[in-house]
Amino acid sequence: MTPALASPRTNLPSLRRMGSDAPAFTVLAMLLALGLVPLYAAMALDTRVFQGESPWMKPVKFHYALVFYTVSLAFFARFMPEATRQGRPWRWFSAAVVAAIAAEVIWLAGAAMLNTASHFNTEEPFLAAIYPLMGIIAVLLTSASLVMGISVWRNRSTGLAPALHLAVALGLVLTFLLTVPVAGHLAGAGGHFVGNSTRELWLLGWSRDAGDLRVAHFLATHALHFIPVAGLVAVWAIPAQASRAVWLAAALFVALVGLTFVQALQGWPFLPFLPFLG
Repeated sequence: MTPALASPRTNLPSLRRMGSDAPAFTVLAMLLALGLVPLYAAMALDTRVFQGESPWMKPVKFHYALVFYTVSLAFFARFMPEATRQGRPWRWFSAAVVAAIAAEVIWLAGAAMLNTASHFNTEEPFLAAIYPLMGIIAVLLTSASLVMGISVWRNRSTGLAPALHLAVALGLVLTFLLTVPVAGHLAGAGGHFVGNSTRELWLLGWSRDAGDLRVAHFLATHALHFIPVAGLVAVWAIPAQASRAVWLAAALFVALVGLTFVQALQGWPFLPFLPFLG
């Protein structure tokens, strides 16, 4: 077989296939990336401050996150059966996910225009009313990874080494299974922090002196990156034991998400032994 990543020595798959394998997600990723231009312009021109930073910072962060997510979906779509990719159910489902992501970025931009919070907002009646709806939309857009992961799992002709096939499927499925409970608790908690936060971790912005539920949320949403990378390393380093290594990496990753979630609930900061980053 001549498939992509069938052995440690094969080249990485071509990125050009994303446009044909997942046109909706590819186009959306490009639009989200282009959307950063007006967001940065708004950040430069709008001198208002909300909670210590530009109100446009949150839409910018979400745009980056959604670009990575949609690019990842477009890349992994090649490992689904072609009949599934070309079928009407998948096309309609992809359209629903695209609509959900569009609704999310419009909601965030709207809150930024009003110089108010998009999440946990109880002061603006309209934003407070649609907040539960945005939770449903968030589940819908995250479910794309679950549906794709199950499809990849069932596809026995991906051309991947067995361990890497397992890693891609597990990463996609776990992205949904880990994100939904963590994000669900976060949405109902009324805020990111458990305790009073006065210091932040450089770059990521996580609290340095209180529990921060965003840590577990961040890790959960990136299972579709961490676990396939672990599979790639396993196939290269220990091909005879690669599948076992993938299962172990997945178990450790789930434990890490659980640990950081419990840590935040206890009000403990992430990486407390690295104060110099704060």
